[in-house]
Amino acid sequence: MAHGKYEGKIAKGIEEYTAEVPSDVYLWTAFGAMGISLTLKIMQKNNLALFVGQWAAPILLMGVYNKIVKVEGSD
Repeated sequence: MAHGKYEGKIAKGIEEYTAEVPSDVYLWTAFGAMGISLTLKIMQKNNLALFVGQWAAPILLMGVYNKIVKVEGSD
């Protein structure tokens, strides 16, 4: 079993595909999720607002990961 730095075919394929996505897409998508969340909160749809609002952090985290893969490369 491979440990550490070796990646599976699926991870490598995903990285190759997402490397083509501009970094701004992740930022604007996260801002969009926050805006939709605010709108839902104003509409008093509190549970849905919380659900959508929690998308921002994972989206930004995916953007950071994507940026690292672009700069540092993949295995």
